[in-house]
Amino acid sequence: MSLTPRGTEAGPGGRRSNEGDRGRRRRRILRWSAAVLAVVVVGTAGAGWLYYRHLNANIKKDNLNNADAKDRAAESQANAAGQTPLNILLIGSDARDSAENQKLGGAKSTYNTAPRADVQMLVHVSADRTNMSVVSMPRDTLVSIPKCTDPDTGRVYAASTATMANASLERGGPGCTVAMWEKLTGIHIDHFMMVDFSGVVSMADAIGGVPVCVDADIYSHTSSGHGSGLKLKKGTTSVKGEQALQWLRTRYGFEDGSDIARTKAQHMYMNSMVRQLRANATLSNPDKLLKLAETATRALTVDDGLGTVTKLYDLSKELREVPTRRITMTTMPWVYTSDGNRVLPRPADAAKLFRLVREDIALDGKDKKKTTKPAAAARPAHADDKIAVQVRNGTRGATEAAVTGRARTVAELLVGKGFDEAVADSSAPLSEDTTVVRYPSAGLKGDAQRVARALGIPTAQVKKSTDVGRVTVVVGADWRSGTTYKAAEDDDSTPSSASALNGADTTACMHVDPDYTW
Repeated sequence: MSLTPRGTEAGPGGRRSNEGDRGRRRRRILRWSAAVLAVVVVGTAGAGWLYYRHLNANIKKDNLNNADAKDRAAESQANAAGQTPLNILLIGSDARDSAENQKLGGAKSTYNTAPRADVQMLVHVSADRTNMSVVSMPRDTLVSIPKCTDPDTGRVYAASTATMANASLERGGPGCTVAMWEKLTGIHIDHFMMVDFSGVVSMADAIGGVPVCVDADIYSHTSSGHGSGLKLKKGTTSVKGEQALQWLRTRYGFEDGSDIARTKAQHMYMNSMVRQLRANATLSNPDKLLKLAETATRALTVDDGLGTVTKLYDLSKELREVPTRRITMTTMPWVYTSDGNRVLPRPADAAKLFRLVREDIALDGKDKKKTTKPAAAARPAHADDKIAVQVRNGTRGATEAAVTGRARTVAELLVGKGFDEAVADSSAPLSEDTTVVRYPSAGLKGDAQRVARALGIPTAQVKKSTDVGRVTVVVGADWRSGTTYKAAEDDDSTPSSASALNGADTTACMHVDPDYTW
């Protein structure tokens, strides 16, 4: 009698064949994968339902937007097929509110202080789900932050200007970081996902490692104790756990040691992580799947719109539709402040990048040309000679002083065209890259469009804004002289200053500062 189990064939020496073993393993894997998916994704009944509830309880939730309604961006418009884009803000918190985060983050002086948003990436998924654009903002960017209310304490944080972007998180939570992004970019944000130090470590472990590359041996450490502690040999290394966190936090040792270089390294990591997740047969390993589900739900803080396992799973399905070759990582174009310690959005290029995202134009340049029917002009509420128009000088640039008298010149131009109530504002010049006409309420939209037509300003440059009390023309840096406005012929290419990196690029490698080799 054969002792070989039924359904297998004995090999030499009475052993079962490898083929039989493989077949049993495949069937076992399929059974377990189906069971795990039923528990994690469907959460039907019995133990599965209990585990589903357990995963949901892991997820931390917070408000999506903590600003007043007037400071929020308008919702994204649907395309011709009725599809809308999806905008998700990824936030990396430097919270040191637990023993594990304190150990990983160091800096004892900041233990149990308000967290800051040291990593900020806006993920834009196109309406038709064919491409994805990611825009990072350097943490040292100086921005305007709107008034925010902390949903937990009710504390109101007044609006602020020239404030570091990472401080938004300590002014009422992730909902204030979302509000800051909407104010800066005019892009409506649908969701946010936030992770802290320990979350990065646990997620990197659950994924099983992410390949990264350096062009020389690196040790991010200074004699005074600064640096992330990252120590890698030249070439490609799969990092996970604390080493993955070190990679994401490294400044000292990458390129010029700036936050910009760190952002570039984060893009490489994100692209590699996406490729790794898609390449690995995660669903064929039930232990990995369970660990990933457990880890992800514990690591994330999200808005209510993503606050269940089902919603996160649905989001993951949408993201998986985008091929890696259509993912484009960028950094907000920037310029240094006069003291060189902080950065500002680069006037023309940052505005263009934000416009491309707002208008759902792919940053990889592979979109078919979109043709849009111009919106019908609104009817003016007043006759030309009754429209109250204020003209402001916005010709001050990052490297150029404002042109004296520009507001007066354009106001006189309007009066000559019959706009008798046009006046020049004598307050300090603004810095506006493109000439714009702003109006405070819907009832004055037609008046604003009429003024724009009289000056030859495109309708696309007529904007509603609660920052003005009447129709206001801001003469920008693109109209520094003359009395005839010529609109720039803009294209839809991504500015070179955005440092675009394609998601399918496997050759990217961080340059190591020679002072940090070993």
